[in-house]
Amino acid sequence: MLEVRGLHDLWESGTGRRHHAVVTHQRVLLDALGLGLEQTLQFLRLEYPDYPVFEAWIEATAGAPDPVKIARYHATLDGLPPPEPVQALLDKIDAAPPVLDAADLAHWEREGYVILRGAITPGEAAAAAELVWRTVGASPSDPDSWYVQRSSGIMVQHFQGEAMEAPRRSMRVHKAFAQLWGTADLWHLVDRLGFNPPERPGYTFRATQIHWDVSIAQPIPFSTQGILYLTDTAADQGALQLVPGFHRRLAEGWLESIADADPREHDFSRDAVPIAANAGDLIIWRSDIPHGASPNRATLPRLVQYVTMYSAELTPNPVWI
Repeated sequence: MLEVRGLHDLWESGTGRRHHAVVTHQRVLLDALGLGLEQTLQFLRLEYPDYPVFEAWIEATAGAPDPVKIARYHATLDGLPPPEPVQALLDKIDAAPPVLDAADLAHWEREGYVILRGAITPGEAAAAAELVWRTVGASPSDPDSWYVQRSSGIMVQHFQGEAMEAPRRSMRVHKAFAQLWGTADLWHLVDRLGFNPPERPGYTFRATQIHWDVSIAQPIPFSTQGILYLTDTAADQGALQLVPGFHRRLAEGWLESIADADPREHDFSRDAVPIAANAGDLIIWRSDIPHGASPNRATLPRLVQYVTMYSAELTPNPVWI
């Protein structure tokens, strides 16, 4: 195992040997190692491994650490420029033609989300969809297999696999996020898959209501979220639903307008819009837009991969509302 600064601290905090929350540089560390946050914390908290066992688990789960990614992580900690191979890639992204045009960017500013069409190829989307089917132990031709009870609901706690690397390596995806963030110096979040089967007698949709994943205390630091459809997804097929333009309402004093009411209990059902898109399309939205999955009332499951990028300089608001 390479010498990785901060890894021992992560092990200590994750196992409860030392108590503090996961902070941004630890999030970057996990992404540099190719690990999902949930899977790492679950392993640390449930298995309570000693440090050598944790190191062995990292290699068994995500492979040997990439020296270039670790060097970039260390440079980030020290406030230094990234290593030359990373800088060359960032320069290439900067020089690439835009993938979001003026209409896309205007829609982003107005509605708070945008669809990157053809983020990955149909073949890449099909390979990732096959990974979802394999991971959940279901078959497209056997509807009964879609309803095996899963503790994580529609989330599929799978974070690694060659088929999941297509959007993480995609220049097109990276360019889209670079346009929205105003910089190519971004990290890919190592995130999971999703499987949302149709409702039927005995199975009803169970998911969180339309929500935010960040604090909405002002000011809300800019950040993004994204969902990649792995099959053509109709509006009634469990599609992602958003409240378009809500970032502007927040900026204009929506919190003050509801007085002492709990904003996280607000009913957004009338304002939410399901977003249909095709296999390989990536929907990106601002994190201050309320969002959530929707009930699947079609005939086929919704298969997705969660894909986003972020700046290592992102500092969440410490006040939680």
